[in-house]
Amino acid sequence: MDEKGVILTVKEQKRLKVLVELDAGRVTGREAADVLGVSLRHVWRLLAAFREEGAAGLAHGNRGREPVNKIPPEIRERILALAEERYADYNDSHFTEKLEQKHQIKVSRPTLRRLRRSIGQGSPRKRRAPRHRQRRERYSQTGMLLQLDGSPHDWLEGRGPR
Repeated sequence: MDEKGVILTVKEQKRLKVLVELDAGRVTGREAADVLGVSLRHVWRLLAAFREEGAAGLAHGNRGREPVNKIPPEIRERILALAEERYADYNDSHFTEKLEQKHQIKVSRPTLRRLRRSIGQGSPRKRRAPRHRQRRERYSQTGMLLQLDGSPHDWLEGRGPR
């Protein structure tokens, strides 16, 4: 057993306390399962990991590792350099397409957006088109609505005003 420093979350610290009690025989497996809110089978799995690796066995196995889908730093730097120099006036979607076509760098649009925002580079479009419609003001009473006919047709066939 290699004892290395491990930082546990509050939940993992609670598990550790209960497992120490279980290992000492002061509580039953069922009681430990009820306290931790897990199944009895999972309590035995946790206890086995605790006995094998100590407190470190309660921490997630991926803790401290880099994600496998993380963009390598050299590619990240290349993307950011291109974003600042050559493609500063491109929007995120267009820039994503150009990276794939001309530089053989394939990243998703949201990833590219996150990278550009991290260096403070926003969308190049400064002014958006105004909203087309406005809500009409409501009339004071239910059912009140002005009815107009804008057609040139003589609907009343000469029996009334146009």
